[in-house]
Amino acid sequence: MIREYRTIQEVAGPLMLVRDVINVTYDELGEIELQNGELRRCRVLEVNGKNALVQLFESSAGINLAKSKVRFLGKGIELGVSLDMLGRVFDGLGSPIDGGPQILAEKYIDISGTPMNPSARDYPSEFIQTGISAIDGLNTLVRGQKLPIFSGSGLPHANLAAQIARQSRVLGADEKFAVVFAAVGITFEEADFFISDFKRTGAIDRTVLFMNLANDPPIERIATPRMALTAAEYLAFEKNMHVLVIITDITNYAEALREVSAARKEVPGRRGYPGYLYTDLATMYERAGRRLGCDGSITMIPILTMPEDDKTHPIPDLTGYITEGQIILSRELYRKGVKPPIDVLPSLSRLKDKGIGAGKTREDHSNTMNQLFAAYARGKDAKELMTILGEAALTKVDLLYARFADEFEKRYVSQGYETNRTIGETLDLGWELLSILPKNELKRIKPELIEKYYPESK
Repeated sequence: MIREYRTIQEVAGPLMLVRDVINVTYDELGEIELQNGELRRCRVLEVNGKNALVQLFESSAGINLAKSKVRFLGKGIELGVSLDMLGRVFDGLGSPIDGGPQILAEKYIDISGTPMNPSARDYPSEFIQTGISAIDGLNTLVRGQKLPIFSGSGLPHANLAAQIARQSRVLGADEKFAVVFAAVGITFEEADFFISDFKRTGAIDRTVLFMNLANDPPIERIATPRMALTAAEYLAFEKNMHVLVIITDITNYAEALREVSAARKEVPGRRGYPGYLYTDLATMYERAGRRLGCDGSITMIPILTMPEDDKTHPIPDLTGYITEGQIILSRELYRKGVKPPIDVLPSLSRLKDKGIGAGKTREDHSNTMNQLFAAYARGKDAKELMTILGEAALTKVDLLYARFADEFEKRYVSQGYETNRTIGETLDLGWELLSILPKNELKRIKPELIEKYYPESK
């Protein structure tokens, strides 16, 4: 039996206090019925004795404390799931916004979910091809991994996110692959870009999109990533699909969390974010992975914009602790016209060694990756020296390294947002660039691999 309460004591911004409630629990959904019959939704944030503090999903304007009724529904926020979700666009709370019908749900799942038990995890070990050389060749994405992209305001992370969603695949013809894309707190123009890009390329057929706009309430922003992860868990662990979850922008999610925390008058932590930001992010990120005895998997790419390009800001800092590496976008490369502007030297995939090599990518992958890193780092040093002392101060070999660094950025990293390279094409391009250098400089590659793959025509 659902009880109705007419005991609203106070409304402060997005929060409302309801007195004398019975058997109401944390995270429970509620409905507020206004005097004119209009319904608004809310969620329980805190229960203190007989008082419940709830957060409104919509505006608090027009709520008459004496004449409005509240009823609690005895359940949390749920998502209706079925395979019909593929190819559809939803808002941040799981309602279709693409003009299509409601989903005929196979079941309803509470979006809160739980992080995967470490003892139930299977180790990530299979290569995912994104078609982007700077990721596939140097900072490889492995099935079941959490690999965030650290961007900055104004950098083209939206284009990169769309490209990864469009091009990613697990090698193997019989593998079922899906993408769950969650956009959190984005503008209408960005939402339109993602939807039209997926429709233009046909990628929408294997994609579930959740769109939360900047003018939607903060509570919806907090729910959107969990909606996406709930859909991903269903597709991965019940339908045995390989699911790639892309969430952009985690910074908007954390800002919403800070807004709610401030409204609750909680003691703030670093830069005003709640002290439980680490725990909150971990409960989301740790839902990704591979599960023992299950064919499906969830691979996650959270995208976040670093305020003032600061890697030590709490959001990228805590994300880096929880996830297995990071892809960093560079403002300097962006100014040079490199697309995508991935800065490969500070970027890192901690699991890349597990997903490459013979039978996964190619036998020469590990050696060429190490050699490309070393050559590019030395080439950048040579270019800096050239800027200070002039070209005449460099040796012939240093000039070759400087040329290599330029060609590497121009041809390997900068491939545009429409080019989809196979891992074979990426590795061959790496060898082509390494042939700028003399063979005796390739100290990180086994001699038999140089013999087999070094382009002799150069």
